[in-house]
Amino acid sequence: MQLSKNSEGSRLTISVSGRVDTVTAPELESFINENTNGVTELILDLKDMSYTSSAGLRVLLKAQKLMNQQGSMKVTNVQSDVMEIFEMTGFSDILTIE
Repeated sequence: MQLSKNSEGSRLTISVSGRVDTVTAPELESFINENTNGVTELILDLKDMSYTSSAGLRVLLKAQKLMNQQGSMKVTNVQSDVMEIFEMTGFSDILTIE
């Protein structure tokens, strides 16, 4: 998994590529927590994310709960395989997906 970020004022875009699973999910969680101070709009760009396990879903849920307290979060550019996981788990109803 690779992570990159782009900040514009209080908007933060985090791009996630590769697989998010039990090995890499803690890294994603730390990255989100370390970079969201003062952020009111979080965008997770999943264009290059090929897979997420339940550990990755947990991180996304925690990020959504965090951003509900300080602003908003949306998920963009979701690949069809990942979208299928979101739909099967009900995450497509929880997350704002564009």
